[in-house]
Amino acid sequence: MRHADTNPKIGKVSLYQTDFSAWTEQQAALLREQRWHELDLLNLIEEIAALGKQQRQELRNRLSLLIGHLLKWEYQPERRSRSWLATIRVQRRDTLALLEDNPSLKPYLEEILAQVYQNGRDFAMGETDLPASTFPRDCPYSLTEILGEKFYPGEPSDLVTE
Repeated sequence: MRHADTNPKIGKVSLYQTDFSAWTEQQAALLREQRWHELDLLNLIEEIAALGKQQRQELRNRLSLLIGHLLKWEYQPERRSRSWLATIRVQRRDTLALLEDNPSLKPYLEEILAQVYQNGRDFAMGETDLPASTFPRDCPYSLTEILGEKFYPGEPSDLVTE
């Protein structure tokens, strides 16, 4: 989120507006050198807050996609593929890595489960063309199951054991 179009001190377009990457490098250097008075505090505050929100959004997106694929896996066993299996595995690993890098997000999982389930359910409905009534209204999986590497709902599949 770009806060200001111009730098009020000099009235010119700021580096923040014209080259975000260079701005981040500049701000990091100023922090390392403890040149506090030269920091772009308004934009730094905004960007730091946005980083936290971004991590939460990434977690919601990954879980939504993962749950959507688990639903597809369970309710369309005849269409299972290595691609679905790969998506489930990658989303699990990436979600666990995100949680390892951001342990403060772990309590957030319970809070978002209902929301991400609805997103995953919508995704599965769109991908399968199955009616909404096919899928449970509430999440049928626990977080342990969703993130567990051995959990694949529904009937067993040779794809998992290959």
